[in-house]
Amino acid sequence: MGSILKNLHDYLGQWTLPNSIQWNDIVEILLIAFFVYQFMLWIRNTRAYSLLKGILTVLVFVAIAYIFEMNTILWLVTNMGGYAITAILVIFQPELRKALEELGHKKIVSNLIPFDTSKKETEGRFSDRTANEIVRASFEMGAVKTGALIVIEEETVLNEYIRTGIALDSLVSSQLLINIFEHNTPLHDGAVIIRGDRIVAATCYLPLSDNLDLNKNLGTRHRAGVGISEVSDALTVIVSEETGRVSVTKNGEIHVGLNKEELRKILEQEQNKAKQENVKHRLWKGLVKNEKKSNE
Repeated sequence: MGSILKNLHDYLGQWTLPNSIQWNDIVEILLIAFFVYQFMLWIRNTRAYSLLKGILTVLVFVAIAYIFEMNTILWLVTNMGGYAITAILVIFQPELRKALEELGHKKIVSNLIPFDTSKKETEGRFSDRTANEIVRASFEMGAVKTGALIVIEEETVLNEYIRTGIALDSLVSSQLLINIFEHNTPLHDGAVIIRGDRIVAATCYLPLSDNLDLNKNLGTRHRAGVGISEVSDALTVIVSEETGRVSVTKNGEIHVGLNKEELRKILEQEQNKAKQENVKHRLWKGLVKNEKKSNE
């Protein structure tokens, strides 16, 4: 017992406090606390949570070995440390990739520097006509229990998933969407991807969500809708083939059993968001141009 207390005393004795705390120290502490909090929120909602608990168990075991001076175990841990870090990176690879994608979706850089030349400014998002056609098609298909999966591209470009389907370049219409998802037609299997006011591809394959909290009654179509919303900022409209209910996925969340007014309101919110971003984009471009003129 005396040896344990001595080890704790020696370890805690290495901790020292600074003579004075500056404002940048406070900012640094707040930033670290923010990122740790976000990390814990992210890891709590993934499969990595179980793995993390296993790692913490191993760390507790190592701490006990250190306290009781189990030198053989400590020697093994020291020599296997580098391999363990590599193994952790391999095991957590899907979760780490997802975390980086979510960080990119937060648009931290674009909020600080609000312009993005990766997309044409003239493309914008879908029009009121397109929104009405999607609503009409969704509920007409729901009435006859025709399954559908409609992905509406937003800021994240979905070329990776467009390439898995059959390329189209057609104006969005309810008749076309209904015809695509009609049973026993060549294009009915898979997802339709809409960019702006045009259908760019059909029969596209989407990633399935591995979220264990999803309702077990949801089928593959719904899991694909949630999956694409987890890796992008796309909005997805899903029509159930079993029940005819219309659902929407966004940011990894699913809203099941919407009516026409609710679906139209969600689509309008996405349109308003796009308009606000376009206004900020034009204002920023105007400021930059004025600054350049004043410098000249």
